[in-house]
Amino acid sequence: MEPRALVETYLEMLNSHDPDLVDTFLTEDYVNHNVVVADGREANRDFWATFFAGLPDVVATMEDVIVSGDRVVGRFVYRGTHTGDLLGIAASGAAVEMRSIDIWRVDGGLLVEHWDELNLMEVFQQVGVLPLLGEPEADEA
Repeated sequence: MEPRALVETYLEMLNSHDPDLVDTFLTEDYVNHNVVVADGREANRDFWATFFAGLPDVVATMEDVIVSGDRVVGRFVYRGTHTGDLLGIAASGAAVEMRSIDIWRVDGGLLVEHWDELNLMEVFQQVGVLPLLGEPEADEA
């Protein structure tokens, strides 16, 4: 598969909430340089199933995709409601907007390696586990 098509399939997986689609765009020994997702296709399948349980109405938008050599870069926005466990955080009912910049290495028509940057601090603020910047914590008010 061409690099852009791989990222479009990733987006399809996000919006269809079908973690089994990882079979179509990740290698079995996929390397994920991300602190919350282990290496391998199965670890990614498990992560996405859990992610969709935490944000069951999540919708992702691809804002940019750039292909250069064996690298493909995507910039995404994820919007959903935190109604289930997410990264160990109990449901808050809060609206969540998460942004990512993802870089993948492509080999043999599949994604083989991944790096990303996420706005997790803002996500943690949105679900109430961190205070908003510049606002006193409840016990300081």
